[in-house]
Amino acid sequence: MKNPRRFSVAAIVGATGIVYGDIGTSPLYALEQSLAAAGTFNREAVLGVLSLIFWSLVISVTLKYVTVIMRADNDGEGGILALFALAQRRLITGSTWAKVAVGLALAGTAFFFCDALITPAISVLSAVEGLEVFDPSLKRGVVPVTVIVIAVLFAYQRHGTARVAALFGPVMVTWFVLIAVIGVMAVSHNLQVLAAVNPYLGIELLAHRPGAALAIIGAVFLAITGGEALYADMGHFGRRPVRIAWFTLVGPALVINYFGQGALLLQMGRPTEHVLYHLVPAALLPWLVMLATAATVIASQATISGAFSMARQAVHLDLLPRLRVLQTSALEQGQIYVPVVNWLVCPAVILFVVGFGSSDALGGAYGAAVVGTMVVTTILGAFVAATQWNWPKWQVAAVFALFLVTDSAFVVGNMTKVPTGGWIPLTLGGVLCLIFTTWRNGRLELRAALAKLAVPRSELPKLVAGVHRVPGTGVFLASNSKLVPSALIRNIEHNGVVHQRVIILNVEIIDSPRQDPVRRLQIEESTPGVFFITARFGFMETPDVAEALKACRARGLRVFTEDSSFFVGRHVVRARPLPGLRGLQRRLFARMQQYSTQAAEFFRMPFRDVVILNTAVEI
Repeated sequence: MKNPRRFSVAAIVGATGIVYGDIGTSPLYALEQSLAAAGTFNREAVLGVLSLIFWSLVISVTLKYVTVIMRADNDGEGGILALFALAQRRLITGSTWAKVAVGLALAGTAFFFCDALITPAISVLSAVEGLEVFDPSLKRGVVPVTVIVIAVLFAYQRHGTARVAALFGPVMVTWFVLIAVIGVMAVSHNLQVLAAVNPYLGIELLAHRPGAALAIIGAVFLAITGGEALYADMGHFGRRPVRIAWFTLVGPALVINYFGQGALLLQMGRPTEHVLYHLVPAALLPWLVMLATAATVIASQATISGAFSMARQAVHLDLLPRLRVLQTSALEQGQIYVPVVNWLVCPAVILFVVGFGSSDALGGAYGAAVVGTMVVTTILGAFVAATQWNWPKWQVAAVFALFLVTDSAFVVGNMTKVPTGGWIPLTLGGVLCLIFTTWRNGRLELRAALAKLAVPRSELPKLVAGVHRVPGTGVFLASNSKLVPSALIRNIEHNGVVHQRVIILNVEIIDSPRQDPVRRLQIEESTPGVFFITARFGFMETPDVAEALKACRARGLRVFTEDSSFFVGRHVVRARPLPGLRGLQRRLFARMQQYSTQAAEFFRMPFRDVVILNTAVEI
């Protein structure tokens, strides 16, 4: 269990940079797109849109995420998969509700990855578009500059983000202070904009513009798209610094800036592109563009890091094949790099930038996917509140009904984006759901097939009896602690020998983010010279066989990687020819299994001392 985090000014500043980068850059495009969706420009439209943005921030971010959902932390960690792991504790495996929870987690995870594709594109693009305000002739350079910034950002990922992360907090604090200051200056010249705190103005706008109501709601959603990201990144700093940062700086700065943009528009009396950049004098515009670009890079980095973390969690929760995960910091366990994710996301982001060409066009695709994750969070959050917080039913119904109604409105509103690009992230989300489902179901079928071929652990003494013993230690990786590893069986069949000391190591991923090192190992000597070891790792940790064996020495079992041979069973899957979707999924699973990262690399085993023994399995 984690120790409670001590919050400090440094933690609050750090949270401002990492957690709020996504939602903090929404003022670059949210108000402008919302007014464009309204299809008209007048005082009522400006105040109505501002009212909708204000109350969306209050209900969906302040109440839902910052106040309620952040209570649902899994040993300090947040995010859709952490929430799913938390909900699983009160569900019976194989039950209807457990299957529903799995389906929700699959959909939420898929939509989160789609958000990771679009956030860097729309954020950086909207910032670089400030060049057009500075000099209209620079418009042709917006897309190339954006592509260069994004390419450099992704290329740097393999070096780790520890050094850059130290700058995130101060840069974002500067950003929030600046947008608040220029917002206050604009509001002071047109105080009538403060009337937008009245929710009736937003409702009135929707009532008077029924044909555009759903489009307006879908565009207003852009102002809160970072809500899910702030929950996912909560584990970096703890609950209190994140909340303090929101209530003391981030939340007020966003509201003030939106109101400042509205005040400027009312004063100008006409719609204007890139309203935020018009809040500063021309002499300061280049500096604001540079600061905005830095802020959007930070927002993108937070999303990319979240995608790496989510990929590792998905692997541990059996939603994805094993992926190569590299640790980029010796101090921060959360600083990881997943090469395959990085080089799949990078070209996708660039394609979004080139294909759509502007933040206005991208706004049509943005939000259609992430709103699905927010709905899943509400449903799973309600289950956790009812089963683990001991809330009375009326309280769960009252609180989460408000969130569900709001989320549903945003879902319907975002459906209007489907024809203008929203179909792209939804299609990608559907493909990812298919991949997750294929891998999860395939693994269940593979385990069932292996169980039929496997030898129960109780039969091990008979299996090794009379077999010639050779010097040294043989470490056999086991996927099921109740069965004899297939690699040990193949070794006896083909080589006819057993090591003097046999260690059967089962790596278990628990439903908590991290495992207490003191409770990591369970060691049992079943027969003389044969040890069954269970090493437990949290789903936010990278399993490490060397670390597990080192922990064995602390428990009195003297085993060293240098003096050991490691045996890993590799399952060569062959799919039975079946028609329809099931047959397609089985063939896809067999291919995914083939290209899955080898267990030796995934579990950080000494590669030169590993022996891989194949077992053919038909599913």
